[in-house]
Amino acid sequence: QLQLVESGGGLVQPGGSLRLSCAASSSTLNYYVIGWFRQAPGKEREGVSCISGSDGSTYYADSAKGRFTISRDNANNTVYLQMNSLKPEDTAVYYCTAVPRRITTTQRMCVTVPKGSWGQGTQVTVSS
Repeated sequence: QLQLVESGGGLVQPGGSLRLSCAASSSTLNYYVIGWFRQAPGKEREGVSCISGSDGSTYYADSAKGRFTISRDNANNTVYLQMNSLKPEDTAVYYCTAVPRRITTTQRMCVTVPKGSWGQGTQVTVSS
């Protein structure tokens, strides 16, 4: 099981930017699909964006399209989520997780939201 640690959250004003990082415990990102998910208070966890660790193909939820960019740095075992033009409705705890790419795709992973254990996540608060 790949261990992942999220960081980079914080308080930002509407229209601002943040870059989240998801650091992996080992250099095997290319065997996984890695996804960013978020959960706002009182809401279900939802997929934001997912990326293939092998070919870099991506999937974005409609809420993220045009504003967020997911990327990977396999040399540093890290996946990033660059978030621009942030809105108050982006406020949530953001989590990353990984699923072996042999059993999923970027779209399937983001849409179905994997079960299992999750890390602590990183809080993103968008407020003036």
